[in-house]
Amino acid sequence: MEPTSEAVAPQGAYFRWMQLAMGIVCMAMVANLQYGWTLFVDPIDQKYHWGRAAIQLAFTLFVVTETWLVPVEAWFVDKYGPRVVIAFGGVMVAIAWVVNSYASSLPMLYFAAVLGGIGAGAVYGTCVGNALKWFPDHRGLAAGATAAGFGAGAALTVAPIAKMIATSGYESAFFNFGIGQGLIVFVMAFFLRPPTVSMPVKKKKLNLPQTKVDFTPPQVLRAPIFWVMYLTFVMVASGGLMTAAQIAPIAHDFKIANEPVSMLGFQMAALTFAISLDRIFDGFGRPFFGFVSDNIGRENTMFIAFGTAAAMLLVLSVYGHIPIVFVLATAVYFGVFGEIYSLFPATSGDTFGVKFATTNNGMLYTAKGTAALLVPLASIVSAKYGWQAVFVIAVALNATAALLAVFVIKPMRRAFILGSEATAEASARSGTAKVA
Repeated sequence: MEPTSEAVAPQGAYFRWMQLAMGIVCMAMVANLQYGWTLFVDPIDQKYHWGRAAIQLAFTLFVVTETWLVPVEAWFVDKYGPRVVIAFGGVMVAIAWVVNSYASSLPMLYFAAVLGGIGAGAVYGTCVGNALKWFPDHRGLAAGATAAGFGAGAALTVAPIAKMIATSGYESAFFNFGIGQGLIVFVMAFFLRPPTVSMPVKKKKLNLPQTKVDFTPPQVLRAPIFWVMYLTFVMVASGGLMTAAQIAPIAHDFKIANEPVSMLGFQMAALTFAISLDRIFDGFGRPFFGFVSDNIGRENTMFIAFGTAAAMLLVLSVYGHIPIVFVLATAVYFGVFGEIYSLFPATSGDTFGVKFATTNNGMLYTAKGTAALLVPLASIVSAKYGWQAVFVIAVALNATAALLAVFVIKPMRRAFILGSEATAEASARSGTAKVA
């Protein structure tokens, strides 16, 4: 339960939209810790010659820490409310990038990654959990819009960061953006509130089953449907994290990173254009597919998105050396990849209830950390077999996940919801009969 000290938020029609907007701002401010990282990999390697694989281990540590600690941070949200956790996150992300700016050894770089992961996880888990509680009637849209801040937040700052790296060095970029982003999160924290009481579900559709039972975290961990969803999350997230972390090295290896690309009146180097479009499409795709899933069902939307992701990765593996294809294919890929961060939280809320939504979604979100363990393997596989081998593996994982969504998750989840509600009703009738 949310603490009474935090339970002061009015529940007017517009207040929850203000809460959503502030959560999006917080998410945008921590986005660069993940999506801007690729810009720093080669400059760090050029200075210290540690090797890409060793440097990318920092990215893995960041993602693992960011995700696997979310359930712990969610417990603090349940006990103390969102404000203190978000404020803590803002301080941690600022410290992390300041440490990065001074890191002269791999252990120091890894330490900064852990600090950044703790901070980003505190912000991410809290903001998504708060959105699920405020919007049970539009969970897909609300979770998607919140996650869009994390997906698209880096789009606004990719060019400035790249320019600062080129003109002042990557150390200055780490320091200045770290302080700025952390400060904004810290200030926003004091305006976030949970709902005073559980928000009522305003609509229920046959293709959008929602449980009436609030499952505790231990109960969720014992449910087979949770682990099937977890496995599917890992399969899809692994390809996306690999691409996000390695897009700059891939572009350099394809020898197209600095090739000019002209499109829609803009001209930029292929890598900069790709990263900018990737963030925009990623940010747009999260609320869009969340909205779609609110109307056609979570699993049907997963099938469309995962299938499209597999197709785009296949295109990259064959035609990625063509600059315009590289830019467009990666943009479409991230447009359909980012929806996992709206669909899985919404599906978790629908399946396991709203009371413990922050913690339950946090447990599912750790799948991203599990997937991150595969990111360094991509560098090893690419060094031995080429990037095409990495892409083929990612294609297979996405295609399999698309089939799992429709043919396994969909029937299992509906059976789980119907069975749990029947059990709850039977228990209620039994209790009533004993009282009588």
